[in-house]
Amino acid sequence: MIKLLGLRHSIYSRIVVLACLSALSITFVLWILTDTTISRANQIALERAVDVDMAGLVDIYTSNGLPELQDRIADRIALEPRKGTLTHYMLVGGQGQRLAGDLTRWPDLHASLSQTGKIAVDRNRHAYGRVTQLGPNLRLLVAHEARDLNTLRRQVGFVFFAGGLIIVAAVALTGLIAVRRLATRIERLNTAFRTPDDTALEALSRHLENEDEIGELTRHSANALARLRRLASANRETTDHVAHEIRTPLMHLDNRLVKTLAATPDPETARRIASARSEIRRIIRMLESLLDIAASQARRGDRHGLVPVDLSEIAQRLGELYADSAEETGHALILDIEPDVVIPGEEMALTRLITNLLDNAFKFVPKGGTITLALEAGPRLTVRDDGPGIPEGQREQVFEKFSRAGQHPEGNGAGLGLTLCRAIAQRHHLEITLVDTPQGACFTVTPETTT
Repeated sequence: MIKLLGLRHSIYSRIVVLACLSALSITFVLWILTDTTISRANQIALERAVDVDMAGLVDIYTSNGLPELQDRIADRIALEPRKGTLTHYMLVGGQGQRLAGDLTRWPDLHASLSQTGKIAVDRNRHAYGRVTQLGPNLRLLVAHEARDLNTLRRQVGFVFFAGGLIIVAAVALTGLIAVRRLATRIERLNTAFRTPDDTALEALSRHLENEDEIGELTRHSANALARLRRLASANRETTDHVAHEIRTPLMHLDNRLVKTLAATPDPETARRIASARSEIRRIIRMLESLLDIAASQARRGDRHGLVPVDLSEIAQRLGELYADSAEETGHALILDIEPDVVIPGEEMALTRLITNLLDNAFKFVPKGGTITLALEAGPRLTVRDDGPGIPEGQREQVFEKFSRAGQHPEGNGAGLGLTLCRAIAQRHHLEITLVDTPQGACFTVTPETTT
């Protein structure tokens, strides 16, 4: 089943979120512009209406005098407001006495300058008005208020809010569909890189018809993975062939030495032949170790072929096996193994890892020393001893090929045991570490840390 990438980790999901935020921002900006335009248009309409109303009243006064003006103001106040607009008037004499109109307080506007501005109708209502001087002792105020402006603005705001939600939902839905398709294609590539087997490569080959950038990347990836598989296969075949060509003559040589040893009565000659046979077996072991290291390193990070393995069962079995040997060599072996520690891996390789660590400890710990094999969930595998330990100056090179940490009285070994342990650990997404301890050496195997 294809695993969709989460919002925090998927660049495509982030693009969708950014698109939704952009759509929301654009809708908000458009609403602000529309609201501003409505307010401005309403203001212009009020100014025009006030000017027209004022001009009509001035013309009435000029043509018919003050009584006619008072009657017309009273008629206009009496009319029902149309389109939600209310008109207000105030006609005052020279002493400030109100002669006509519904307003009772003259605003802070100068009639001689024919000023305009916002006036208070009552405590909660305002209007736009203009004042003018009709005569030496006569002033006129005309004001209009647009009571339905807020209603209109709320309606427009609701339309933009609903429209914005619809747009964001449409962008999110379209983006989600696109993300699912892109995630499917990217996951197909990731699967091929995680487990570059025939099934994954075949899945890539079936989806090469797209001509976009990801389709081109898929083609290049499929070709590269197929080429790498061919190179790896050729390398393994060459390595196996070389190993066979080297191992076979050595085995033949060893068989000849066995026959020569059986037919040689001279003890000195027999000793030298036996020494040569030991050297041949050492070379064969070193060759096999090098091949195992190369194979493990070549498959580092590759989860193909890993199956659930009971590491507790392996450690317990090896611990019991080495406990018998410890009695013969004079060592004390302590087992502290937590049950049911299961990890994906290769049983033979993990067995080789624990065996090499125990062999290394038994080799360097003197008779009477103590070796501890511990395992806990995580996993965390520990092999600790109270022997001479590893000199501080050699701890950095302890996992390198042909490195011999410390001195062993027999002086044997090719210096490949810990190198193989590290290669096997890395193959299983683990890391092996030499831990500083007051006495002896302590190796831990834990999951790889990601940076």
